[in-house]
Amino acid sequence: MSDVVAVIGEGVLADHVSQALSTQYKVVCHTDFEAGIPDEANLVLVLHDAWHPSIHQKAEEVLRQTDIPWLRGFVSFGEGVVGPLVHSRKPGCSSCANMRRLMAGRDRKEMWEIEQILAESEDRSPDPWASRIGLLQIAHLLESEVQRILKGEQARSQGQVFLINLKTLNSSWHFFLPDQLCPVCGQLPDDSAASARISLQPSPKINADSFRCRSIDDLKKVLIKDYLDHRTGFLNGKMLDLATTFADVGVNLPLLSGDEGVGGRTHSYAVSELTGIMEGLERYCGLLPRGKRTMIHDSYSNLEDHALNPLDVGVHANEQYARLDFPFEKFNPEKKIDWVWGYSFLQERPILVPELLAYYSLGCGQGFVYETSNGCALGGSLEEAIFYGILEVVERDSFLLTWYAQLPLPRLDPYSSKDAELQLMIDRVRVVAGYDIYFYNATMENGIPSIMAIAKNRKNKGVNIICAAGAHLDPIRAAKSAIHELAAMMLNLDNHFEANQEEYLRMLKDPFQVQKMDDHGMLYGLPQAEERLQFLLDDSRPLRQFDEEFNWNSKHTDLTDDLKDILQAFRRLNLDVIVVEQTTSETIRNGLHCVKVLIPGMLPMTFGHHLTRVTGLERVLRVPMELGYTKQPLTPEQLNPHPHPFP
Repeated sequence: MSDVVAVIGEGVLADHVSQALSTQYKVVCHTDFEAGIPDEANLVLVLHDAWHPSIHQKAEEVLRQTDIPWLRGFVSFGEGVVGPLVHSRKPGCSSCANMRRLMAGRDRKEMWEIEQILAESEDRSPDPWASRIGLLQIAHLLESEVQRILKGEQARSQGQVFLINLKTLNSSWHFFLPDQLCPVCGQLPDDSAASARISLQPSPKINADSFRCRSIDDLKKVLIKDYLDHRTGFLNGKMLDLATTFADVGVNLPLLSGDEGVGGRTHSYAVSELTGIMEGLERYCGLLPRGKRTMIHDSYSNLEDHALNPLDVGVHANEQYARLDFPFEKFNPEKKIDWVWGYSFLQERPILVPELLAYYSLGCGQGFVYETSNGCALGGSLEEAIFYGILEVVERDSFLLTWYAQLPLPRLDPYSSKDAELQLMIDRVRVVAGYDIYFYNATMENGIPSIMAIAKNRKNKGVNIICAAGAHLDPIRAAKSAIHELAAMMLNLDNHFEANQEEYLRMLKDPFQVQKMDDHGMLYGLPQAEERLQFLLDDSRPLRQFDEEFNWNSKHTDLTDDLKDILQAFRRLNLDVIVVEQTTSETIRNGLHCVKVLIPGMLPMTFGHHLTRVTGLERVLRVPMELGYTKQPLTPEQLNPHPHPFP
């Protein structure tokens, strides 16, 4: 019996496992860690008939000083838990597993509070649901797992936890990801100028017709397995939306503040689930710094030689800041704030960016602007992520510039595209949902093809008008993207709209009643709001052909070459493209990168009419004249005063 197993704990589970293992191994039993761990121990088991977080914390503290792996087994509110197998020099500890299991639960906030109470409790009584037969089942699994570990075989508890319902004995294994922010095993690198530097690398497209460097068939091998699990995944649920015109799948990102819904929209539920997961990954990375530790806290006045001027990205107007109930303060260059490193492609050097601009949830009530997920994108390479981050900035800038300047965009004939799929999508929306779709060329001075789309209800009930946008080097892809966005809101919103029309009528009279994202789209569900879109809906203008309206030519086989073309277009306009990498350990394990793209001067999307950001962005006044829509620059007073219709 050369192998030594140390069992720390007391109760039925500890006694039974110790007795069963003693026939094969030398077993040393202690009730706690005070007696120490034998130097010759090959494995430590921490076993209790209840959940004692403080003991698991102590195990991490003591055993992280050694090279001895350890495994826990316990009962938590009628559920048996085994695992994970913890190695002192590897990420993925018991604290990570606790956090993932807690966050995936529906009562996560209450359970977090209970965990804090239990961590301070001295009560060692068994869990009331800890039946003897259930504990013996846990013990049996632990015995098998110990044998695998000591034989050098692949342990099932490596990166997984085993959960067993002690009432039904239903059981299952659940994979969890290490948490890079974990206070026990997290290994967050310091943010630095050197790590922010970007040198573009080749990113070959998967085929001649694609603008991706990783295929969905390749990604599907890891997306569901690593990221979606109802018990321990940081995405903990999915829902097929059978009411929408196309195949929509919603995916849930659980947060302590509540559930955050994201979605995938394609022609296949299987593919939509995968794109929904990637949308969830993007959202997760963009919420707060998880990939690097923010190191700089200083004022802009002290950093301006190396920093982005926050005023260049657009701020709220003085009268907005002056409101007593306004949640943001006017930018103060002398005030110390947190900064992260990004990379300026125009200046070709690392540049400091306010953290609240790089991670969109940080600004509320603490900063100088309201920042959204505008410019956040996930890609199969860093270059792909930057490419799509830029396209999102372009899409939203084109939409907002069209709205604020009330540009009478050229209306497009979608059937002139000669794309059968696009035509079938339009026809399906008309037949299934009862909407006509109108497309407009919203391409701005950068030349990147942009589409604004309006869906007009043909029925007597429901939302009257829905707006969306798309941007892509391929304008047909931009149009299809806009249709998917429109279709996600059709039919689903009709009942809600009919039940809350009085609320939207109040928004029509008072724009500051438009407070959140959904309000923007629902306001323009009112037939009375249609007149505000007449600058586009006027059908007296002739339809334009796709091939005569768009002239961006992309023949590259490498996506990086397309990205370089885009960067050159912005360089000619003296517009900077700043990239902050948001990639985390959870995404990079599968070669997925996430970025936030900022293009100072372009209009950022905001939701809530009181949070509009156009101050300092003179492009909105100048570009309409440059494109021939007006004979002279606009004045701020000429900008559209109504809430935008981006849903």
